[in-house]
Amino acid sequence: MAETFRDPQGGGSLIVAWQAKKRIILIVGGGSVAAGRVFNALEADAQVIVVAPGLCAELKYRVSKEQIAWHERKFNDTDLDGVDMVLTAIGDAQESRRIASLCKEKRIPVNAADINDLCDFWFMSTHRDHSVQIAVSTNSKAPRLANRIRRQIASSLPRGTGLAVEQIGRLRKRIREVDPKPENSKRRMTWLTQLCDYWPIEQLSKLDSDNIDDLLDAYVKQSDPQSIDLARNVAPAFSSSSSSSSGIPSPMLQAKTVTNGDSGTGGKRGRLILVGAGVGDPELLTVRAHQSLKKGDIVLADKLIPEPVLDIVNCEIYTARKFPGAATEAQDDLYRRGLEELGKGKTVVRLKQGDPFVYGRGGEEVLFFRKYGYEAEVVPGLSSAINGPGLCGVPVTHRGVADQVLVMSGANRNGDLPSVPSYTATRTLVILMAVKRLAQVVGLLQETGHPADLPVAIVERAGCADQRTVRGTLATIIDTVERVGHNAPGLIVAGHVVNVLSDVAIQDRYLDPSTLGLHSAE
Repeated sequence: MAETFRDPQGGGSLIVAWQAKKRIILIVGGGSVAAGRVFNALEADAQVIVVAPGLCAELKYRVSKEQIAWHERKFNDTDLDGVDMVLTAIGDAQESRRIASLCKEKRIPVNAADINDLCDFWFMSTHRDHSVQIAVSTNSKAPRLANRIRRQIASSLPRGTGLAVEQIGRLRKRIREVDPKPENSKRRMTWLTQLCDYWPIEQLSKLDSDNIDDLLDAYVKQSDPQSIDLARNVAPAFSSSSSSSSGIPSPMLQAKTVTNGDSGTGGKRGRLILVGAGVGDPELLTVRAHQSLKKGDIVLADKLIPEPVLDIVNCEIYTARKFPGAATEAQDDLYRRGLEELGKGKTVVRLKQGDPFVYGRGGEEVLFFRKYGYEAEVVPGLSSAINGPGLCGVPVTHRGVADQVLVMSGANRNGDLPSVPSYTATRTLVILMAVKRLAQVVGLLQETGHPADLPVAIVERAGCADQRTVRGTLATIIDTVERVGHNAPGLIVAGHVVNVLSDVAIQDRYLDPSTLGLHSAE
């Protein structure tokens, strides 16, 4: 089976963020269109020269503020000397064409307003919020619709997005100051990626100088970012008299043993609801899960619960402290808080990613709380093992292609890789929590007779708005992921079902075709 590569669609633009600081941009024209071009150039810290016999009120203002230089006359050919970019915004189409021709001779990028065939580039509909810039291009086909699309995107951004970026920029600068060595760049990037992926944007936007200091200290100690308490996740003090093997204090479970769910307060009985959060999209929660999140007095949430699901909650949300390399301590932290609240007669919602009973330790939690007299009400959720691939265009079974599915974990109790059976052509393998160990997984599959051209997909953030599928083969998937990167959390799918719907999947509204990677032809 010959391997093929995706064909480019063509007809698009090469979208870049051009660094125009201190570059000289010449703008020919003095009307409102020219004023818009001037503003965009100034926002990029360019040096702006305007050539026009007269100016609109806005451009006169910018001249008075010495923001731009103005030559009060018509364009001269010598105006092109030493400039880096030319923008024309005049009513004389013939003169615009002449200026554009001169620019092309001198290899100067040029944009002529409303004359698309002369343009080396187009201006896009943009949204600006501090350092965040979002641009929408319709490649000159529907500029008005581009504005509408841009407004819709901007309105969907979490509040404080721009401020969050500014604060991360401050923290990133501080980290580079204390740890400047080039060989530590991967460590810096990994830690900051965790912070950016796991913390709500609204929370990042509210960081102050003290918080930045705390996070810097956490980086120096290589602590997990979630171990720092902020407003939405302030862990109450607890007593500890023991330490884990990692040297991190392990919280002691202080709640007293209760019989038959008696709160011990003489009040109402505590209630425990174990809820599966599904694959990430709140619209894919079960009706019962949605109702449970609304009626809880406190929600004890896993670390990776997507923010749109948490937005449903009206009560306190408590996320387990995370201790690097010490998952047991994190689990004990949730047990302790759960017993505290149940002892007060509260309704405690234990919110777990996916389905609680599919690699979610849900059974362990049922048994733990049962010892203290609380029987959990279980609300199942969609499991990413089955539904994640499906949301990204990969059916785990398909008649004539795959008649069985094997779901495995890449992070077993002792950190061991799963035991993989020998190759069967009609079997689909779904491996959870293993993308970080992709090279080892690939080696394991090769050792068990799986062919080099076996299709493989990395399904990322299934059910979220930014979900993505990266396709390859057993021989190519490692290089593909290194090329396009990985957005956690993700899972691995291996089997011939990966490409059964690939042509349709590429058109899926969730997928970014530029990062689908490689796939094998059938």
